[in-house]
Parts: sequence; structure tokens; C-alpha cells
Amino acid sequence: MKILIDFFPILLFFGAYKFYGIYVGTAVLMAATVAQMALIYAIDRRLQTMHKVTLVLILLFGTLTLVLQDDRFIKWKPTVLYGAMSLALAVALWAMKKNFLKMLLGSQLELPDRVWLRLNVAWIIYCAFMSAINAYVVVNFSTEAWVDFKLWGYAFPLVFLIGQGIYIAPHLKGDEPTA
Repeated sequence: MKILIDFFPILLFFGAYKFYGIYVGTAVLMAATVAQMALIYAIDRRLQTMHKVTLVLILLFGTLTLVLQDDRFIKWKPTVLYGAMSLALAVALWAMKKNFLKMLLGSQLELPDRVWLRLNVAWIIYCAFMSAINAYVVVNFSTEAWVDFKLWGYAFPLVFLIGQGIYIAPHLKGDEPTA
């Protein structure tokens, strides 16, 4: 169910773009993201920081796209989002000596500190990669190619998350039988 909620806005954006163009697609993306966040809030009774940042950026860049009739804004949103995430994680880790992933997920996952460190570095690299690849597609390809990339580019996060699961699985402390 959660995966459907996550893909809901991009699928609607893709469909609206294919039938009506980038501006209708952008408006649909904005509305679908608001609906998505409302649904997440109804289920969890809160929005995580990442949800809030994503919502603000989609509404900001979407509004700029629609008001100025310039599709560059919506196309650059993922670059800005991933770049900001990479930078925030890096500054927190190396300048502030804080591991945000552990702070966010440490209550849900019990992992050794070295594993948390590697996961944080992996997220920094992943976010920088996603920022760079989106920028590359925006600069070098048409809007239609970018929209196709947005849909099929979801393979990157899926592969990354599966890889993370495989990496952390041996480090998770399971229920050990009592003597």
C-alpha cells in the first residue's frame, strides 16, 4: 500500500503530461502531492521532514512553472531536492558530527555505528548521483525525454533501497531465544 502512495503523484503526472502536456501535468502533480501528503498524514498522524520539504518544493517549483509558463522550474526540482539532501547529510555528518539517518531511524533499527556511517555515506552519494543525473537529463534532453526519465528513473531508488536492505539484513539483531 505504501509503495502505491509513493508512486501515485508521479503516475498521475506522467498520464496528465502524455495527454495534456507539461503544464497540466504540473498542476496534476501539485494536486496529487497535496492529496498524497494528506493521506500520509491521515495514516501516520504526522509528516516526516522529507515529506514537508518535498511538498514545499513541488508547490514552489510547480507554481513557478505554471505562473511563468516555463517548464525548466519543475524539471530542476529533483536536482534541487536531491542536491539539498546530499549536502544536508554531508554537512551533518562531517561538520556537525551527527548521523541524521541514525537520528531518524535509530529507534526503528538497531544497527552498529559503522553500519549507520556507511548507510549515511551511501545516501550522500546516492542523492548526489540522483541530483547530477537529473541535471544531465534536463540539460541534454527534451521535456518528453525528461518525463520518461522521471517515470522509468524510479528504478534507481528501488535498486538503491533493495541494496540497502540486503546490506543491513545481516546486521539486524533478531529475536534471540532466551535460555
